[in-house]
Amino acid sequence: MACFTCRWRSLFIYLCTSCISLFLLFVYAIMVFCIALNKLERSAVVDRPVRFVAPGTFTNGSFNPLPETFWSLRRHEDAIWNRLQLSTDRHFNPILRPGNIKTGSGNRSSSESLRKRAFSDVPDLAKTRKSFYRQPRIREFVSHMHRRDYPVLIQPHGGCGAGTTDESEAPLLLLAIKSIEMNFKNRQAIRQTWGQVGRVAGQWSNRKGGGGHVRRVFLLGNRNSGVNLSEALQMESDRHGDILQWDFRDTFFNLTMKDVLFWSWFSRSCERTLFVFKGDDDVFVNTPKMATFLLEQLKKPHANESIGDFMIGDVITAGLPNRVRRSKYFIPYGFYQGVYPMYAGGGGVVYSGLLARRLLHVSKRVHLFPIDDVYVGMCMIRINAHPVHHPAFLTFDFPKGEEQKRCSYHTILLVHKRNPTQIIKLWARLKMSQAQCRDTPLRGAEGEEENKPEL
Repeated sequence: MACFTCRWRSLFIYLCTSCISLFLLFVYAIMVFCIALNKLERSAVVDRPVRFVAPGTFTNGSFNPLPETFWSLRRHEDAIWNRLQLSTDRHFNPILRPGNIKTGSGNRSSSESLRKRAFSDVPDLAKTRKSFYRQPRIREFVSHMHRRDYPVLIQPHGGCGAGTTDESEAPLLLLAIKSIEMNFKNRQAIRQTWGQVGRVAGQWSNRKGGGGHVRRVFLLGNRNSGVNLSEALQMESDRHGDILQWDFRDTFFNLTMKDVLFWSWFSRSCERTLFVFKGDDDVFVNTPKMATFLLEQLKKPHANESIGDFMIGDVITAGLPNRVRRSKYFIPYGFYQGVYPMYAGGGGVVYSGLLARRLLHVSKRVHLFPIDDVYVGMCMIRINAHPVHHPAFLTFDFPKGEEQKRCSYHTILLVHKRNPTQIIKLWARLKMSQAQCRDTPLRGAEGEEENKPEL
């Protein structure tokens, strides 16, 4: 009897335990369902921030503006450059015109004809031009921004600029310096100092040798200042062999033309040149240090893969057009709207010879822009490349008090601005202190404060 009672008790405990477990499991499921439902209801009414949207007219406080329409073909419709470039870009858009990837996109004549055709495709272009009647500089630029076929007046007789006859290897660097007809003193100071051609010894601290061959060319337009300097320039070219002049009006807004025409000349005449320094004739360059720096770039791992994108200088990001009428950088709303792309500004920039040829190719589908450095940035972004910032390019001079230090000029690659007298004195100072300052490193990125005014 006792054994029978124990069996019923065990069965009862087993059934009760099972029922209680099922009940608790049911209660748990109900609670999970209710919590999930509660979250779902709250998510339906919470105003989450919109992300990854194109700029438009309605702004929200957390991220980008919220557009009225995602893809607006009428954006910046009042700006001439934007309208012209949109017309050209549509042709090369792989979504709108997939067939152009295989046909015509790499053809030179096709790219140029499409760029020219944009001027007839954009409606009311002549009317928009007339709106610049109070802005003569931009009006003049717009009137000839379709032209790129300017003849050469003077060119170097040594092929890729002035150089020496004992070059045993490919030139390391071509100094391409933008100048104007009247600036003979600037050119002469550069020839006597940092622009000397021939083999430049690198500033090595731990071994002898090194360096590379340097060539030089000055880029000029036709100033038409009332004084005929053609004979003087021809004599200067006959003596130094470093003048490259085209027959277009040499103004600030036409500096972009020098870049485009230089890329074309460089691609034909300088097949072996590894790097280009493109700068102004009022800068001071530490050429030995630059030779050392460029040779070090060539020795980096995977240099052959990255050299096609190589550009270095004083990089400006998220720049805005200058809307101050009295500024020489003034760009009116009617010509361009939007933010500038990343670009290397200031008195000079260094890029590879391979990149120069890539820039020539892409420039055929990018309309000219009055600010030359910004235009180069516009071309760079279209080949998916970007310039690299280096603090040794001093666009706005040394920080206060730093220039007086003995080795200050051994820490830089470039400083802007310097007149001819200063350039000659600085070169002598650089040579005198070379032994003491040989181990001085370039200015590094650490601890540098960037204070770049709007361009």
